[in-house]
Amino acid sequence: MRRGGALFAALAALACLWALPGSADAKTVWLCKPGKANNPCDVSLDSTRLSPKGKRLGVDRIEKPRKPKFDCFYVYPTVSDQKTATANFAIDPELRSIALYQAARYTSECRMYAPVYRQVTLSGILGVTPVPPAEREFAYTDVRNAWRDYLRNYNRGRGVVIIGHSQGTFVLRDLLTREIDPKPSARKRLISALLLGGNVLVNKGSDRGGDFKKIPACRSRAQVGCVVAFSTFNEVPPADAFFGRTSQPGKEVLCTNPARLGGGWAKVTAIQPSEPFAPGTTIGAATGVLGVPEPKVSTAWREFPGSYRARCSSAGGADVLAIRSLGGAPVFSPSPTPGWGLHLVDANIALRDLVDLARTQAANWRRR
Repeated sequence: MRRGGALFAALAALACLWALPGSADAKTVWLCKPGKANNPCDVSLDSTRLSPKGKRLGVDRIEKPRKPKFDCFYVYPTVSDQKTATANFAIDPELRSIALYQAARYTSECRMYAPVYRQVTLSGILGVTPVPPAEREFAYTDVRNAWRDYLRNYNRGRGVVIIGHSQGTFVLRDLLTREIDPKPSARKRLISALLLGGNVLVNKGSDRGGDFKKIPACRSRAQVGCVVAFSTFNEVPPADAFFGRTSQPGKEVLCTNPARLGGGWAKVTAIQPSEPFAPGTTIGAATGVLGVPEPKVSTAWREFPGSYRARCSSAGGADVLAIRSLGGAPVFSPSPTPGWGLHLVDANIALRDLVDLARTQAANWRRR
């Protein structure tokens, strides 16, 4: 419990790490990029559909488009097991696994660009290795430079969906605030931003005015240039929950249900790889205690239609995506503490709905 409490307290400090000025541009190290060798986002997308109790329902053979019509730009969460306070640019097994789990599925629709960045490591988050002040700007600087590299060399006027989770979302909140929200030319490229598990802020009772002045929340599948954001819980968040709460006066944490942007309950479809998360890593161990079902299948992916439903809730004063199990589907256990809720499944609990939403929004963006 003490270790979980330390994680909780340390993550709360992430929100203020990205405000320092960046340094000069540097060459981007890409984790995922079209045509890259050993690309963890370039995998089979074939899926086995499973009932809530794990019964095999069928197999979907999914072909990737030869010429995807839009791009995705993904920034991964805190996963690095390096023992320094901030990570280097090595593509460690946990980076390859998180790209598979959170980003690869979107390649059924888009070209995926995912930079490696010098994130605050798990050791730094836990306070085992203190983060020197000079290193606090590394994560934002690397992601900003990669974004500029992408725009300069690869975008060519295409629409882009921005995707992040946890530390990735904290960094992207700053990137959107500085590089996209105030710039009409950049906003025109934005199809949507899927910012999960990172406490995106809006004015109370409003869909904008917190982190972003121009970019609103997505409240309709017809909208483009907007934000989807949520943190997942399957019980009322405790008073010390980090996600879904803010102490900023007049602000609230944004919650949008990707399966029903206008509000209310809707079934969501969870998707997860059949390959286990990098064995021997901290996140691999943490996901093992969630109770995520792992029935054996012959395909690269497991899909769980009809197993969960979700709606945005303000119960207990926290704005979160409330999840309920259906038809005997497993009930997940919060990890590492109840205050984190189901943070580790944010990106996968409604992955089918997020991918479908990105495709719909991209089609609307092209028409406009």
